[in-house]
Amino acid sequence: MNTLGSLSSASRPYPLALVLVLLYAALVVYASLYPFSGWRYQGVALWAFLFAPWPAHWTGFDVAANLLAYVPLGLLLTLAVARSGSARLAASVGLLLPCLLSLALESAQGLLVQHRVPSQVDWILNTVGAALGVGLALWLLRSRWPARWNAFRQTGLMPQNHGAPALLALWPLALVYPTSVPFGLGQVWYRLEGTLYAWAEGSFLQPWLPVPLPEPPLSPLTEAIVVALCVWAPLLLGYAVLRRVGQRLLFMLLALALVLGALLLSASLTWGPAHAWAWLTPSASLGLSFAVALAFLSLALGHRAAAVLSLLAWVLALTLLNRAPAEPYFAQSLQLWEWGRFIQLHGLTQWLGALWPFAALWVGLRLALRAAPRQVYNRRA
Repeated sequence: MNTLGSLSSASRPYPLALVLVLLYAALVVYASLYPFSGWRYQGVALWAFLFAPWPAHWTGFDVAANLLAYVPLGLLLTLAVARSGSARLAASVGLLLPCLLSLALESAQGLLVQHRVPSQVDWILNTVGAALGVGLALWLLRSRWPARWNAFRQTGLMPQNHGAPALLALWPLALVYPTSVPFGLGQVWYRLEGTLYAWAEGSFLQPWLPVPLPEPPLSPLTEAIVVALCVWAPLLLGYAVLRRVGQRLLFMLLALALVLGALLLSASLTWGPAHAWAWLTPSASLGLSFAVALAFLSLALGHRAAAVLSLLAWVLALTLLNRAPAEPYFAQSLQLWEWGRFIQLHGLTQWLGALWPFAALWVGLRLALRAAPRQVYNRRA
């Protein structure tokens, strides 16, 4: 197939790409303009950075972050527009819109004088990253991977999966932001409590608020249980939408490899590559072993049973996790991300990590309540 020709209807990708485009674009906007404070107009045109001297100092991290951040946007946007049937239109839109988005965000960063410095180099790298995504999308279309994905949706996934595949695809990205317990997404109570007390300070509500009591840290066994539940629950969510045992086994192995890689990346970014395995404490090792054992034992579960167990696992994990205090090394990790060179990734990942389990709860609830499928569950791999 000519990549600059027309796309047959059989090769048109699933509209899931459009949903992912909107979600990813929103995350890029948030990451580019975080922390949304210190806005000030400096009396020069917002696009003046295009004609400024090139920055004298740059790092490999900045180049990689700006280049790779726009690859998924170009890829997903091209796949989404390719439903029109024209690869030429899809490639044009996939390149032009990310280029304009990056230009607008770099211009807006000229107002964030305390936190961001607009750069034509960042804009060029963003555009090149989008171009790489467009090229990858055209290769996928030419090799008919979208058609194969559509075929897999029909034969491998349960109907009415309520966005579970897209949510599971975001799981590794959610784990990049530091967590107090390995794999422990959704620890939001300490932030909500601090925000509530900050808002009520000096108001008539302050005397009515209970005095926060110090919580004891999680015991090693409890931490292992939290790790096991936080790994097992997403795997069960995948089991709830996959038809066959063989597909579930492959998904489990691939998901475990990706989330382990995400934790290694997070630790490397925070403390350096020499400490990439620092998170693998005895409790984390025990919890991960529990999760793998539970995942194997759950391979033959029915779809509704997998969804219900995923809900129960998340409820227990979030209850235990949000009772745990924030430890000093965790607070130091957050400080490195919030005010260090990771500020570009901070907005992209912090809310994703905080809200991902609650989105998983919503999707799991809808899967548990969906109507029984007409086709009989096939237990053969």
